[in-house]
Amino acid sequence: MNIFEALRQSHEKQRELAEKLIQTSGDTPERRDLFELLKNELFAHAVGEDRYFYIPLMMSDSGLNITRHALAEHHEMDELLEQLTETEFSNPGWLAIAKKLSETVHHHLQEEEHGFFQQAGKILDEKQKESLAKQYLAEYKKYKKADKDSLTG
Repeated sequence: MNIFEALRQSHEKQRELAEKLIQTSGDTPERRDLFELLKNELFAHAVGEDRYFYIPLMMSDSGLNITRHALAEHHEMDELLEQLTETEFSNPGWLAIAKKLSETVHHHLQEEEHGFFQQAGKILDEKQKESLAKQYLAEYKKYKKADKDSLTG
């Protein structure tokens, strides 16, 4: 497995959880559970991705701009997650923030998969791609909480 395949696995979970989250309403256990799952998925993914994808790319002049852009988007998602955490689940504005988060997540993943990955593919050699995948997956698993089967299965 290479780094791109490893990252895409989490991308699929992020898309699915973001879609399910914006279908919820009110202060329900489903909304709370989905939010916690998405928040954890985004956190575990970003920690591993920053350390074992973007930092190695940052070491190359040609990887600097995509890295800075991606890290800025990670920061934007963190801020939206913080807003959601601080807003009551029953607040009508909560869903608007969740939709903004979902849009930001979808935009970021699209940009990574259809732009950044191609550029990174030219910077990293095959051995690096495999090595970074192993390191990323170990880091991701370290921060990943167990999924609730009923929501992601």
